[in-house]
Amino acid sequence: MSPRASLLLLATLLSGGAAQAAEDELAQVSPLIITAQVGDGYLPGRLDTALRVAADLRDTPQSIGVVSAQLIRDQAMQSMADVLRYVPGATIGQGEGHRDAPSLRGNASTADFFVDGVRDDVQYYRDLYNTERVEVLLGPNAMIFGRGGGGGVINRVTRVADGRRHVGLSLEGGDFEHRRMVGDLGAAMNETVSARVNLMHERSGSYRDFVNLERWGVNPSVTYQGASGFTATLTFERFVDDRTTDRGAPSFQGRPLAIPVNAYFGDPTQSWSRVEADSARLAFDLPLNADLTLRHRTVWGAYDKGYGNVYASGAAVADAQGRPAVYPLQAYRSFTERTNVFSQSDLVWTHGTDGARRTIVAGLEVGRQDTRNLRETGRFGGPAGSTTLTGVLVSEPTRRNLPVAYANSGSDAQNTGVADVAALFAQAQADLGPRVQLIAGLRYDVFSLDLRDERASVTGRRDFSRTDRIWSPRLGLVVRPVEPLSIYASYSVSSLPASGDQFASLSISTESLKPESFRNLEAGFKVDLTPRLMATGAVYQLDRENTQAPDPLVPGRVVQTGAQRSTGLELGLGGKVTDRWETVATMAVQSARITRQTAAAPVGRHAALTPEFTASLWNKVEVTPRLSLGLGVIHQGDMFASISNTVTLPGFTRVDGAVFLRVGEDYRLQLNVENLGDITWSPTSHGDNNIQPGAPRTVRISISRGF
Repeated sequence: MSPRASLLLLATLLSGGAAQAAEDELAQVSPLIITAQVGDGYLPGRLDTALRVAADLRDTPQSIGVVSAQLIRDQAMQSMADVLRYVPGATIGQGEGHRDAPSLRGNASTADFFVDGVRDDVQYYRDLYNTERVEVLLGPNAMIFGRGGGGGVINRVTRVADGRRHVGLSLEGGDFEHRRMVGDLGAAMNETVSARVNLMHERSGSYRDFVNLERWGVNPSVTYQGASGFTATLTFERFVDDRTTDRGAPSFQGRPLAIPVNAYFGDPTQSWSRVEADSARLAFDLPLNADLTLRHRTVWGAYDKGYGNVYASGAAVADAQGRPAVYPLQAYRSFTERTNVFSQSDLVWTHGTDGARRTIVAGLEVGRQDTRNLRETGRFGGPAGSTTLTGVLVSEPTRRNLPVAYANSGSDAQNTGVADVAALFAQAQADLGPRVQLIAGLRYDVFSLDLRDERASVTGRRDFSRTDRIWSPRLGLVVRPVEPLSIYASYSVSSLPASGDQFASLSISTESLKPESFRNLEAGFKVDLTPRLMATGAVYQLDRENTQAPDPLVPGRVVQTGAQRSTGLELGLGGKVTDRWETVATMAVQSARITRQTAAAPVGRHAALTPEFTASLWNKVEVTPRLSLGLGVIHQGDMFASISNTVTLPGFTRVDGAVFLRVGEDYRLQLNVENLGDITWSPTSHGDNNIQPGAPRTVRISISRGF
């Protein structure tokens, strides 16, 4: 069945008498009850990600930003970029118009994504249609998640069959031909089995000329719960995203080029991105006795990703009068095929009562990732043409159907690689009395990469391999001097192999390099101001070392003497102020600078896309039982577009609003307006000359049932 047909069927079930009949029939089935780890509206609930076991947020010794399903729905969030604006210490790069590219505490990555605690590292734009919440765990997290994660990790918790009845549909439309449909249908089939399916289809335009997207997803799940407490969930997801890549506009004299917000720079007919992602997941929990539980997760994923772009490759050049006149173009396309298989098994032992509780988690993780990469450089005018097209007029920035010949050049990637990981870890949580808890853990990873260079131009060595043996400790202390308040201190370490977060390259010069290390010292607090309102805060120092740098004695040789230090303060507030007033607020003050010369920058340079100050505030107030209003403010200070520190993205303050109206007992009308003030803003970039113009005032309207 096609995604459109599936959604049409769901809409039929939701309409009028059909929906009522379906509910009456479902009501006759004995419900299967599974306790979900969810929060209250905007307030985070218990999490089982940060410590690998279910725990209150107050008992986790690190800064964690949680964006709930309700906040995602109330703001009509469309992307990870929307999510991260409400996480302190987080920004997001442009990602060349085809991938999520977050920067956490001044450390950029395209691979530190997880779904239900398992790695999801292919480069693409993730959708939120099946997301229960997004957890952003800041600081090194290798003890739980393995390699990488130096600045933090982003974990999506998905909706699965939970024994409850779900009959939901959302229809959304708005400016720039925005059209989107999301469905959620689930029920208990009998006393032990429940099923659920989440569906999405979107076809939308953009405030940018020639840019459009079509994406769809389907995510069915089945859960079994036996009388002995055994639970198992099987899920499958098919997700397809097809869009025009948009790399924004070049800079001019160190600032974003002043252009009409809709102006497209490049050739949209050859700027495209398509990803097909299939995944299957099996998760089960098996209680062995009153104190001991076996948890297992197995994930298979197959990803086919390709993209091409003809884009601005340099700054705009001034004419004799000092006005921006022309800019250059370059072109390339890239293809990645990857198959992931991961298996995680944990033994969780818990004993004792509050004040004398002991929890020990010991686990094993194995995985394999098979990857094929191909990149081709474009030459304008034919195979013998130039790789750069100069003299493109700023006044006529769009070129269509340019003659471009693509071929693998001597420096383009063309390789196959196999990455194997095997890891053991153990973590202990011990109450040292009623007010003190100690958390200590250690992980040992063996990460092996075998890569074959398949470029036709290579005449020498083609096969490269490296094995890294990585120790990742974590130590935390949580103190509760009074019941609503917890204070913590922690130390953690992560490592990133020299092959990079996408492990796409290995050569003679990098084969011998050790992993980069990330060491984090952090202290903070979490306090329940009321039972439904939590405030959090953290200060940290994060040191990144073993970064590649040029050898001062041997030209052309790489040494690992580079370093970067990030420091900062992160504050958060979330939950209900009163029964009718919900709020989320965040603030971050941060600095990330090069402390020892790297291959990219000298001492003193600021990390890219790391503003010194960011803040966000969202309030939703219930005016009457049927009418609610929302108002939000997002502020981002000045930041550098790249590590060159030659182009500055000006700070901005954006105001958003929303109106919510309940119609009858089951339906909700929602109006969202982003950028109420219609400001001109540049939220992000990819380097100095792919600067993304922010959207003008944008209106979206939706009608939903069951969400």
